[in-house]
Amino acid sequence: MLKIHNKVDITVPEDTDNPFLKDLFKPNAIEYTADTDTLEVIGEIPRDLHGIYVRNTHNQVHKPLGTYHPFDGDGMLHAVHFEDGKATYRNRFVQTPGYLAEKAAGKSLWPGILEPHLATYRGWGAIGAMKDNAGTDVLGHAGKLIASMSQGSEPHRLDPITLEPLGVDNWGRDIQPHGISSHYKADIKTGEMMFFNYGHSYPYMNYGVIDRNNQLSHYVPIELPGVRWPHDLGITEHFSILHDLPFFFDDELLKKGIRKLEFHADVPARFGVIPRHGDNSKIRWFEGTPCHILHIANCYEDGDEVIMDACISLNPRKPAVGEQGTDRFQKIIDHLDKHNTQTHMYRWRFNMKTGKTKEEEIDDEVTEFPVVSNDYQGYKYRYSYNTLFKKGEWSFIGIKKYDLWAGTSTRYEYGEHRFGDEPQIARRVDAVEEDDGYIITLITDMNENRSECLILSAKDIEAGPVARIILPESIQTGTHACWVEGDRIHGERE
Repeated sequence: MLKIHNKVDITVPEDTDNPFLKDLFKPNAIEYTADTDTLEVIGEIPRDLHGIYVRNTHNQVHKPLGTYHPFDGDGMLHAVHFEDGKATYRNRFVQTPGYLAEKAAGKSLWPGILEPHLATYRGWGAIGAMKDNAGTDVLGHAGKLIASMSQGSEPHRLDPITLEPLGVDNWGRDIQPHGISSHYKADIKTGEMMFFNYGHSYPYMNYGVIDRNNQLSHYVPIELPGVRWPHDLGITEHFSILHDLPFFFDDELLKKGIRKLEFHADVPARFGVIPRHGDNSKIRWFEGTPCHILHIANCYEDGDEVIMDACISLNPRKPAVGEQGTDRFQKIIDHLDKHNTQTHMYRWRFNMKTGKTKEEEIDDEVTEFPVVSNDYQGYKYRYSYNTLFKKGEWSFIGIKKYDLWAGTSTRYEYGEHRFGDEPQIARRVDAVEEDDGYIITLITDMNENRSECLILSAKDIEAGPVARIILPESIQTGTHACWVEGDRIHGERE
C-alpha cells in the first residue's frame, strides 16, 4: 500500500536564501500512508519489535513573515508503526489553530521567534506573538500522542496509529494561557505524566501532573526570581526537577518589549527538587555552576541523593533575536552549533539531607539530545544514547552510547552526507536487560536524495543496521521523537 493522504501548496520560494528552508530542511508537501508491502526494506525487520516511533518536525508551509528560524515551522509528525516484522509509515501535519488559519489564508499570518514585533494577531506561547506550531516535542501518553511547541502551546492530541487529530483535552484548556512546554515526561510505571510551563508574569512558572487516565491531578504555581525560558524537566520515582538557569532576558529591555537573552556567568544555576505532587512550599532549591541546559538524559534517586544527568553548556551563545543583515543566518547557525556551545554529558548530585550539590563531568565530547529507555525514565539506569553533531552545522551525524556503569562508550555514524534525528530505544517484547532491543531513527541521505528508517541493535550499535526502510520521499530533518510500546498504544499499562 502506498497512498497520498493529502497534499498542501508550499508557498516558500524555491530560490529562498534561508538555509533552514532548503536542502536538508526543505519542507514536505505530501502526507503519505505506506507499508512494507510497497516500501523497500534492506535487511529484515525484527518480529519482536512492536510499537511506534514518532518524530516531530518544523515543516514550514508558507513564505515566512520576517527571518525564519528552524524552530518556527508547522508541526509535522513522521511515524513508523512496527508489528509482526512489518511496518507502516505515516506523516501528518499537526492541525493547530495557527496551521488551519494560515491554510485558509494561503499565507503566513504570524512571525517566528526572531521577530515577534511583526505580529499583527494575538499569538501563543511565552512570546505571545507566534502561531502555535506544535513542532517541537511529541510523547505518547494515555493512548494518544501529545505534540507541542517548546515555548508553550495547547497539548494537541493525535491518534498514535493513524495520526488523526483528536483536538485538545479538557485539561489542556484548564492550563491556558501558558499551555504545556516541552519536555513533558511519563513515568510508565505509574502512568503519570509530569509537565511545566512558563510565562512573562509572576510567578513565572507552573508545574503539573496528568494521571494515567488523562486527568489533570495536580497543577501549582512555582515562584521564580523573574522571566525564564527553561527547556526541560527531570523526574524520579518521588520527585521532579525544575530549572532556573542564568541564561535569561535583560530585564530593562524586556520592559520595552525587547527580548535579549544574556548569559549571567556570575549567577548560580538553580535546580528545584519538588515532590511529584508537591507545591511551591515543598520545593528544595539547589545551587550549581552557572550554566545552560537544554536536555536531560535521566534522573533517579540513590539514598539521600537525587541525581540528574544532562548535557551542560558552560558558555551558551546568544541567539540572533531581531538581527538583520547578510550574516543573520550565520548567527542562527552559530547559536545552534553544539561545538560552539560545547554541550556535553554532566552529572549533578542533590543531597536531600545536607542541601549540598556535587557535580562531575561524565564526558567532554560534544553530544546532545540524550535519550534513555522509557522503562527506566526516572529510575536508576545504565545507558544513554546521545546525538553526535557535525561541526559548524545544525545536523546530526551519529549516535554515541554511554555505559554509565562501566564508564565506556561506543558509537555509530550514519556516513558522509547522511543525517539523522533524535533516536529512540525500543526494547524487545519481553526484554530483560535495559539495552535488549533496538535503536530507531530517521535518516535523510543527501547523496541519494531519499530518507529511511534506520534500525540498529541497542546492544551493539557499532554493528550497523539491522534493517533500513526506504521512505516514499526525502523528508525534512527534525528533532525530537518518542517511542510508544506496543502494549501502551491504546492506554497506560495496568
